[in-house]
Amino acid sequence: MSETDRAQASADPAAPAPQLPFPPAVLAIAGCSGSGKTTLADELARTLGGLRFPLDDYYLDLGHLPLAERIKKNFDDPALIEAPLLARHIGALAHGETIERPVYDFTTYTRVPGRTEPVKADAFVIVEGLFALYYPELLPLYRLRVYIDTPDALCFERRLKRDVEERGRTPDSVRSQYDLAVRPASLAYVRPSAANADLIVDGAGALDWKVERVMTELRKQGLV
Repeated sequence: MSETDRAQASADPAAPAPQLPFPPAVLAIAGCSGSGKTTLADELARTLGGLRFPLDDYYLDLGHLPLAERIKKNFDDPALIEAPLLARHIGALAHGETIERPVYDFTTYTRVPGRTEPVKADAFVIVEGLFALYYPELLPLYRLRVYIDTPDALCFERRLKRDVEERGRTPDSVRSQYDLAVRPASLAYVRPSAANADLIVDGAGALDWKVERVMTELRKQGLV
């Protein structure tokens, strides 16, 4: 903001509060489960000094259903995400605003009643999730759309390791869920969304190479 702008803002009580030096640049990182999108988004957030914004908290509140029915829902289906609220919140962040993000409890498949988390816009907002490139209403909000293309075998290998080591699941249960829900949904919804990407990176490649691919595109746009 120039000195003149500051003077006008101080003279006019109705003037909007100063925002970030420039509108936040919103990036999208999409890919199948196990593709490496969270790792890339975290590293980009660290490199750029930005905010990683996962989509997981926007799952619908299933509190109106008995628990036995909630656990049967396919959380690899984009219909389970509250896309209109997600779009409003990302749009607000793109304008430098602070939002109140819902808090989702994955043990009960419900949102925590009466609780939200304030999220303040940063110079870079990195939207990351299975469906980051799926919803049409999100696409115009992005300055750069990245899809991580990772072979199914590698995706499953990574998911198996995570679910067994971090979530205490058995290999058979992981395989069953992957075959019945995860892979069919990725073929139906996630992989086709690669057509909406500006940049496709190899998910089997080294992390620093993937980061450099994204940074090169950002430099072309004059964003870094």
